[in-house]
Amino acid sequence: MGMELEGSMEEYIDTGDIEYNDSEVAAHIRDILSKVVQGGDTSDYYDLVGKLSQSGHMTPDDVASLVTSLKGLSGAVASINIVRHESLLQAIFGMNMWKYNPDVMDVLVNLIIRLATSSGEFVDSSLEMLIKNFTPHQSLLENLHKPRGIVKKEQVLDRVHSALINITELVPLAPLRLLPILSQRMPNIFGSERAMAIYVENMLRLESGPIGEFVGSTMLLAVVDRLVELDVEIGWDDITENKSDESESDKNESDKGIFEMEPEDMDGGDYYGLSKPEKVNAVAEKLDYLMELICQHLKSCAENGRLLKVFETLLQSFHVTVLNTQRSKFAQFFMFYACSLDPEECGVSFSIMLTDVFCCNTGIPLTRMSSIAYLASYLSRAKFLEGQIIASTLQRLVNWCVDYCRLVDAEERTLNPQAHRVFYSGCQAIMYVLCFRMGEMLSDSDLKSQIFGFPLQLILKHPLNPLKVCLPLIVEEFLKQAKAASLFTTSENFHFTNLLESDLSKAFGGVERLDMFFPFDPYLLSKSNRFIKPIFRRWSNAANMDADKEGFSAEEQLGEEVDYLSDESDEDMGRSFNDGDDLYPDDFEDSMNKMSITPKSSLKCSMGGEHKIIPKKMPAIIRPSTSPL
Repeated sequence: MGMELEGSMEEYIDTGDIEYNDSEVAAHIRDILSKVVQGGDTSDYYDLVGKLSQSGHMTPDDVASLVTSLKGLSGAVASINIVRHESLLQAIFGMNMWKYNPDVMDVLVNLIIRLATSSGEFVDSSLEMLIKNFTPHQSLLENLHKPRGIVKKEQVLDRVHSALINITELVPLAPLRLLPILSQRMPNIFGSERAMAIYVENMLRLESGPIGEFVGSTMLLAVVDRLVELDVEIGWDDITENKSDESESDKNESDKGIFEMEPEDMDGGDYYGLSKPEKVNAVAEKLDYLMELICQHLKSCAENGRLLKVFETLLQSFHVTVLNTQRSKFAQFFMFYACSLDPEECGVSFSIMLTDVFCCNTGIPLTRMSSIAYLASYLSRAKFLEGQIIASTLQRLVNWCVDYCRLVDAEERTLNPQAHRVFYSGCQAIMYVLCFRMGEMLSDSDLKSQIFGFPLQLILKHPLNPLKVCLPLIVEEFLKQAKAASLFTTSENFHFTNLLESDLSKAFGGVERLDMFFPFDPYLLSKSNRFIKPIFRRWSNAANMDADKEGFSAEEQLGEEVDYLSDESDEDMGRSFNDGDDLYPDDFEDSMNKMSITPKSSLKCSMGGEHKIIPKKMPAIIRPSTSPL
């Protein structure tokens, strides 16, 4: 049972003049453990347990004694019994590495590895102990951003991940055992922001490390799930802009839940304000931080040549988790950013996936409508997409709509938006994208030829009459641009008076209001916006770009403020999507800073085959996407 040594445990591990080698210490530990099994004296055993469980300040002698004990246990793991030495195991697996110096960390990690690889009985407990050490105790958690906290974080997490790698290399089933532990230990969405952030950092580190081959896709799926869980906790009514100088009428509008879009003057400020339940603002901050983390991770993947592999998982996660989460407001931008890192591969793959889902005639209608909403918003907002990609995608949508028109009885005169809701969502998507991209694409001769080849007359003048059913503001804007470009004209007069919606559009959108769902509307999370802003196309960017191409400045194209309102009724500038009778504030300058707007035509009638861009007046206001729930 090991060599017999006189003296108590305290004397044996004394660090004074007498020194013992590791094998002698291990032999003594084995003797202590055997006495517990045989029913002998257990005083040394409980002294050992107490030493491992010691809390509070530790003297240098205490630290040295602890190091000696842990070394001895590493040499005696074969003698540890999972039943008879339960209190000892609880003490070992309950140790927090963040409390100790590197010397203690090293011997503790070695002991955990020895336990995990010595017997299958200890694998789960060893893995769980390491995962628990992903996050420090609360007092240190608040100081991780300080120099000492940064050093401590590096010391602990380097050792934790090294241990996980060693265990998974030596225990083939360890990765499978690791996955449920990682899921169970993930902090609650209402817990500490810092705890969640550091935990997600570790999950992403696992994904990109040697263990990622086994657990990487699951890590990404779990992170996306957490993003969505946080996102749906933020209601549209909870998102308000903090502006100390806003008027009383503006505050009243905010109280009514107006989702203020296109915050172009908010650089450096908060994009979300305190919400009515105070916890929502905290949730938004967590989501913002996690979005920042995943964008940084994706950027690193691109730099290391791993993006395409990771993107496969992201595409799967988006399809399964995000696409049908109708209340998602910001989480979907992880895909937007990933596509920007490789537009030719990832950007096109995302577009094809969304188009395939929409064009699948056997698919669920709500899923198809959601996919076309994502597609239209993506094609309109992604700066990084080439015009040919957009034109090719539009061609597929046009072809599908043409096929649909041919299947429907040409004599059908009664509009039934609900019955043909997928068709109307496709028509609206085509018009929406053209509102944003028409000027850009018509400036390219090849794309212009392709766009002019679209059989829009067949679709838009069909008895199903999508021009009467789709959102009036999109239809109005499209007709103005299309007429100016000689792309499409209609003899029928449409008097929308800048209405956001109609009873017919509500009908095809259904209770989910997918007719008003534009998922890639301007991004309102402040920290992570640094990743999105450079790749995001605002309507003002599109309008100014068209003007600049023809030598007009932004001011020349938009005109003087007094002219903006010349053909717009002050009281009809736009209506609240939450209350059709509530109007926007009359102040135009304020509304320009807040609202998402579709383009009014920057194109004028063709002359001799050339399209002359002439500055127009105020663009028609289009309200932001509304929560479908």
